[in-house]
Amino acid sequence: MLTHRNGRHVPDTTDRMKRKESVTMRKRATALLLAAAASLSLLAGCGQGGTGGTPSPTPDPTPTPEPVRVEELWLESGGKKIYGKMYLPGGEQDSYPAVILSHGFNSSSVLNEGYAESFAKQGYAAYIFDFCGGSPSTKSDGVTTEMSVLTEYRNLSDVMDQVKALDYVDGGQLFLFGLSQGGFVSAYTAAQRPDDVKGLILFYPAFPLQEAYFEQYDSVDAIPDEEFETMGVPLGAIYAKDARSFDIYEEIGKYKGDVLICHGDKDTLVPLSYSERAVEVYDSAELKVIQYGEHGFQGKLAREATGYTVEFLQAHTD
Repeated sequence: MLTHRNGRHVPDTTDRMKRKESVTMRKRATALLLAAAASLSLLAGCGQGGTGGTPSPTPDPTPTPEPVRVEELWLESGGKKIYGKMYLPGGEQDSYPAVILSHGFNSSSVLNEGYAESFAKQGYAAYIFDFCGGSPSTKSDGVTTEMSVLTEYRNLSDVMDQVKALDYVDGGQLFLFGLSQGGFVSAYTAAQRPDDVKGLILFYPAFPLQEAYFEQYDSVDAIPDEEFETMGVPLGAIYAKDARSFDIYEEIGKYKGDVLICHGDKDTLVPLSYSERAVEVYDSAELKVIQYGEHGFQGKLAREATGYTVEFLQAHTD
């Protein structure tokens, strides 16, 4: 593992930077959009497509003896129903600090089940949910042609309000956790609502997903009003237009709280350099480089990243 903090990092990254391939615009957009789908396959260990199987829970260093409690919890966003599950510690208490977990492109809350269980064992209320239109098989309302990073931002923002309002949640200790595109959305959301986020955790955030649209179109208005398909997933013009409407690196610095980023040094879908750039933008960010990690962690690499996350949560919980 290698650690970077706000630009002061240890080993030379030149060799890793050279790994970034020069590909056509469409292939690059396709690869970036499918980052979460590839991640899901890695974590779930199956080849059944979008949602796949359930990732195995990641063991914790000091698990609680009581079994984690899991309950289905439907929320609402913009008139649409959002499917989710709340993971609670086995030992009951008046209130818990909370973590909201966001999945990536073309996947679902299934991807975050193992992480949520790990956090619940450490005393946190952990909520996982399906973005509206997040994949063809989402349990939430909506279809993929209506989805974009900004519709997902609105989903996450609405989920935050409703989770904070739960009588067993300490609304002053709310953390955001996101994978790939879910990391992108969590970072954007924290920037829009900095006072409501106690800490931010990002795993291989898909910060380059906007690049193809900036390169291909001079403006949002230049993007045609037509649907397109990526590896069998239909997307609407709203996806490209919303991605083209802002620069994520100009937004994320608005969040002044502490940030933890975990990123693999073998990630070829979202190269490590994008997280290294993010560390330069944030006021207080730490990058944990997961050696041999690809776009999605499994086995001992998942345990390593989970360990860093638990340490970060505990250090920032009152």
